[in-house]
Amino acid sequence: MTTMEYPFWVWAVFFGVVLGALFVDLGIANRRSHTPSRKETFIWSAVWVALALGFNGFIFTQFGTAKSKEFFTGYLIELSLSIDNLFVFLLIFRFFKVPTKFQHRVLFWGILMALILRMVMIFAGAQLVEAFDWILYIFGGFLIYTGIKMFGEEETFKPEESPIVRFSRKLIRISKDYDGEKFFVRDSDGKLAGTLLLLVLIVINVADLVFAVDSIPAIFGITTDRFIVYTSNIFAILGLRTFYFLLVEMAEKFHFLKYGLAVVLTFIGVKMLLPLAAQGMIMALGTGSNSAFTTLLQSYLHHEYEQQMINISLMVVAGTIAASVILSLIFPHKAVPNEEG
Repeated sequence: MTTMEYPFWVWAVFFGVVLGALFVDLGIANRRSHTPSRKETFIWSAVWVALALGFNGFIFTQFGTAKSKEFFTGYLIELSLSIDNLFVFLLIFRFFKVPTKFQHRVLFWGILMALILRMVMIFAGAQLVEAFDWILYIFGGFLIYTGIKMFGEEETFKPEESPIVRFSRKLIRISKDYDGEKFFVRDSDGKLAGTLLLLVLIVINVADLVFAVDSIPAIFGITTDRFIVYTSNIFAILGLRTFYFLLVEMAEKFHFLKYGLAVVLTFIGVKMLLPLAAQGMIMALGTGSNSAFTTLLQSYLHHEYEQQMINISLMVVAGTIAASVILSLIFPHKAVPNEEG
């Protein structure tokens, strides 16, 4: 997995598309805070997916099939993880009783902050990988641990017990009420204070950073090309706000998605540890061994099967996610009967 340098104009195209789309979204289509209709969410969901696929077509024409597959695989991974994380956003909004018409604004500014924060995380991670390539093995082990953990009991996020809520209240004067869509207001003494909506924005962004700890190493398991990692990551979270309103009414329907993501993360983690396993097998067999198996392992370590591995990764990721969605629809989640009384 090699890192490829990209000219300035390619980055300019990416940021031009992203910022232009966000301007049209907030500045024109959703200038006033409101609860999106089902028709709006379907249209905008299609727009964001089409935008990502269109950019993937741009990568294909400029840099070839391999980079296009890497982008699409990374996009699927990040999109799937983001959809799973929408359930946590739903929990946060419900806990703070955020009016639906203001949720759109919170998610929009959360995405703008994610553009910056994820760039810092991705470029720092890529720099570490270039300097210390063994970090990929740590990422791989972490993904296997995360994947196996996802098969276990359901984890619940409890905002009332969150240290970030307590820390934010100590650091910033936060009111206990909403004031329209404002993040800051002045109190009766003329002092600047944050509204409850600001606290929700902070919690949402911290949650997004926690999610990035899973998703970014997962994409590094596909490619270490920082441009592909960053762009696929951002295009996936661009539609996160719209997907939230699309999925909020059917959050329980995709109950197998969690297990599909567990399989994907475990697979990528194992894939990241394969070079280490191959090196160990060669050492065990002896470096002077000329067996066909040793030759195969050496060819793998010299990246002779890189294209095949990209194809396998794409098939596993896409197939697993599709299967988890289909199974969720075929076998609906059964509500647990209330045993009280």
